[in-house]
Amino acid sequence: MPTSLEQELREKLLQTDEEFRALSQKHHELDNRLHELGSRPYLVEIEQVEEVTLKKRKLQLKDRMEDIMRQHLAHFAVTVATASA
Repeated sequence: MPTSLEQELREKLLQTDEEFRALSQKHHELDNRLHELGSRPYLVEIEQVEEVTLKKRKLQLKDRMEDIMRQHLAHFAVTVATASA
């Protein structure tokens, strides 16, 4: 579960960082498609392959979003440390 700082940073990045916003949008689109596939009682082989591919891509997007958040958190920590020194 994200902390309030992480959630606040995520909201800020959605408003200010074009790459983060695009990654988030694509992540949401893939999530919707996965829910659609998951609601079916049976998936044909090509849909099974699509599901696996979508899960991998969604994870890649999440990893990149977390990288961006870590970079911003590290920058924030350096800024705070420098200001208090």
